[in-house]
Amino acid sequence: MGVNVKKKIKKSATRTFLSKDFEAFRSDLIQHARIFFPDKIQDFSESSVGGLLVDMAATVGDSLSYYLDHQFRELDPFKTVEPDNIKTHLQNAGVDIFGATPASVTLKFSFEVDAQQFAGGYRPNIKNLPVVLQGTTAKSLEGITFTTVEDLDFAETDINGIYLCDYIVRATNDAGIPVRYAVSREVDAASGLEVTETFTIPNAHVAFRKITLANENVSVVTSVTDSEKETYYEVKSLSQDTVFIEVKNTQSDALLVSSNLEIIPAPKRYTRNFDPTTKLTTLQFGAGDAETLEDDILPDPSELALPLYGKKNFPRFSIDPNSLLQTHTLGTAPRGTTLTVTYRHGGGLSHNVTSNSISEISALLLEFRQTVNPFGALGVRQSMTVVNEGPAVGGSIAPSLDELRHLIPTARQSQSRMVTREDLLARIYTMPAQFGRIYRASISPNPVNPLAALLFVVSLDRDGNLINAPDTAKKNLSIYLNEFRLISDAMDVLDVQIMNFGVRYSVIVAPSVNKMQLLQNINSRLSTALQRKYFQIDQPLIIDDITNVIINTDYVISLAELQVFPRVGNVEDRQYSTSVFPFERSTKNGIIFGPPGSLFELKFPEDDLIGTAA
Repeated sequence: MGVNVKKKIKKSATRTFLSKDFEAFRSDLIQHARIFFPDKIQDFSESSVGGLLVDMAATVGDSLSYYLDHQFRELDPFKTVEPDNIKTHLQNAGVDIFGATPASVTLKFSFEVDAQQFAGGYRPNIKNLPVVLQGTTAKSLEGITFTTVEDLDFAETDINGIYLCDYIVRATNDAGIPVRYAVSREVDAASGLEVTETFTIPNAHVAFRKITLANENVSVVTSVTDSEKETYYEVKSLSQDTVFIEVKNTQSDALLVSSNLEIIPAPKRYTRNFDPTTKLTTLQFGAGDAETLEDDILPDPSELALPLYGKKNFPRFSIDPNSLLQTHTLGTAPRGTTLTVTYRHGGGLSHNVTSNSISEISALLLEFRQTVNPFGALGVRQSMTVVNEGPAVGGSIAPSLDELRHLIPTARQSQSRMVTREDLLARIYTMPAQFGRIYRASISPNPVNPLAALLFVVSLDRDGNLINAPDTAKKNLSIYLNEFRLISDAMDVLDVQIMNFGVRYSVIVAPSVNKMQLLQNINSRLSTALQRKYFQIDQPLIIDDITNVIINTDYVISLAELQVFPRVGNVEDRQYSTSVFPFERSTKNGIIFGPPGSLFELKFPEDDLIGTAA
């Protein structure tokens, strides 16, 4: 006999999860209650208990939906509004966060000094020529302090023994012999106050120790040293274990390349982090213990292996991952010492002072490196003056977080390695000028080694003419590029072949025109069109371009003759390049092609543009 069992079928409804605001949540809750609890409660008006419960639940759902959307938007650096999240996005993208920037200016220091007989003539007495040390400060009329950023040696000479400073006769005796000179020289300076802070570090190891500097808008940290006078170096990240340093160049090319570039290890290092909210700067050090003798470049995992004596198995065990941070891989953290931090702070639009507004010397740091008469030194100090012949520029207010966040796409695309040809050229041209300035650079395949490239470089002399890059500059460039190249890349740094040339032409002009004046006009236009800044390495010389300049000059009827000829060696006491090149045999279809790694230059346009008019 069958038994009928009456099952109670639970009511069901299709649920959606698209509700995101209060009204939608309330409507769904009321519908749910009416379907599943029709006999429990039916009144959902605003004044009823059912309405109260529904409103409370809808409010919770509305709040959770809002914060979920808010947190999702915070993942986008361009939609986030929380300052801490914006700073996190900036740090993850590698954007350099900075505050108000200082202004830079060129200061001219002048003083009077006794004369000295030298090589049949007279010049300032070298014993009384001082060195104005880095850190000398001067103040503007507005009260802005400027600090020199390098030493200024008035006794410095070139390879011929001629002073690099400027000097004029200030006083002579009855015989007209100079007895006193006015000496002057310029040096770069930056606005802001230089201060020194000390921090006492307890004798306890703290990984990634941080210290915060007291002043706002720190523009540069000059030095960080401990009690043992050991230096901590600033790096971009604590994984960077070497740094570039500047060493004064004492070779014969010191006037063109003032410093040598060297790479040294930096076991003691720190990163500098600026907080755009508080405007304060924090220094963060490494994780290694400064008092251990651990000097492994990388942690050795084998040191964590456990010996098994007579056992075939072993239980599970735990290790402390912090033990891997005791090595010096990420630098060392100071302990049991006193850190001395010297830095410069301050900046803003008000630091862009006008010309001739800096005239007060606040702190004069002088050093005489030869035996000097005390009265002579006192006279130099008392007569020392300063002035800025040009305005101070570069000072600006701190960028806002919104302005900084627009730098994120650019920072994400940047890289610290050279992959493409453009990467290499960009890295060459960004090498600091004191290590040698490269005027032009070009990359060509190496016909001998397919895995290498030929890098041609050329520089400018003090007169702005092309010269072979100094050996020191090429050495510095090799050291500089080696830190960014891929491990499989190889480059041979070679000199550019400088092709000096001249132009000889003959034109037929209108009868009523002044021929000499017209030739001067043509030479002026040719000199402008053939400036060295318009030429690149391996760029050919197009004769038609020269022709167009000449025939498009007013009052020129026709071009009767045009010749481009080489200039080599010494011509009428003018020194040209020694590169010999057959212009005529290398001309094809009106285009002169130079050899690989060559650069054309019209060196002396006033002498090498030769024209006649008929």
